[in-house]
Amino acid sequence: MGTKQLEKTLKPKKMKSFKQRQNKRGYLFMLPWIIGFIVFTAIPFIFTIVLSFTEVKQTVVGFEIKFIGLDNYVMTFFENVDFTPAMLAFLRMVIPYTFVIVIVAFILAYLLNHITFLKGALRTIYFLPVIILSGPVMYQLVDSTTKANQLAQIGEYNNIFILQMISAYSRSAAEVLIGIFRELSIILWFTGIPIILFINGLQKINPNLYEAAQIDSANAWQTLWKITIPIIKPIALVVTIFTIAQLGTFSTNPVYTLIKTAMENTSGGLGIAATYAWIYSFTVLLIIGLAFLMFRDKKERRH
Repeated sequence: MGTKQLEKTLKPKKMKSFKQRQNKRGYLFMLPWIIGFIVFTAIPFIFTIVLSFTEVKQTVVGFEIKFIGLDNYVMTFFENVDFTPAMLAFLRMVIPYTFVIVIVAFILAYLLNHITFLKGALRTIYFLPVIILSGPVMYQLVDSTTKANQLAQIGEYNNIFILQMISAYSRSAAEVLIGIFRELSIILWFTGIPIILFINGLQKINPNLYEAAQIDSANAWQTLWKITIPIIKPIALVVTIFTIAQLGTFSTNPVYTLIKTAMENTSGGLGIAATYAWIYSFTVLLIIGLAFLMFRDKKERRH
């Protein structure tokens, strides 16, 4: 009896020590990431919070930091004439674009998943805009801040025969077509990675579910709404968050441009830039939170 009791007491200790060794190895492998996260994310994260409550001025010696409390936030909301319009412009951009990009990416992924002929080639073709169109190229395509720039863009497309004919008949119609081309370019550029994520999620759906639906005489529309969409919801949430993050760092984002301009201002701009960044980050997190609530299941909402 004594030996059996001794074995029982020793086994949990051995298992515990083995798990501890495994945990130590896991933390050791994670150590480079943890160090990088602390140095490049956590410390700047805290530092920008502190900066948002200060006024930073560049002097001959270096930077002079003065604590001013909530003055930066008060000035941003009530005195600054640039931030609120820029934030509203960002919201008008990110909400419809996110909705369209997620829907288009899902439709294309759904079609590509059901195509058997040249499936790999078609997937590559839809991902090509992500590789070919770089950030500066996209900036040139979508930058239409002035009327002169729009007319210059029409001049750039004069070598296209169809646009030549339309521009000769109606210049405004040519502007509309260029605007449509610009929007399609943005959508195609942003849908590349979401399409891959959706295809990956669609391929993981158990085929037996579709077979059971066919046995129950369910049509394609019912199968889509009752099986595919509920299962693909977590992927749709990831795609939505990814799209919001992409749009948030896009070069034509007015808030991003405003923050960058404030950072380049050496006469007290760093504190204002940190304030802009935190208000902007909170707004983006709020949008992501709303997206999370939208994609939650009904059972989770009740609880």
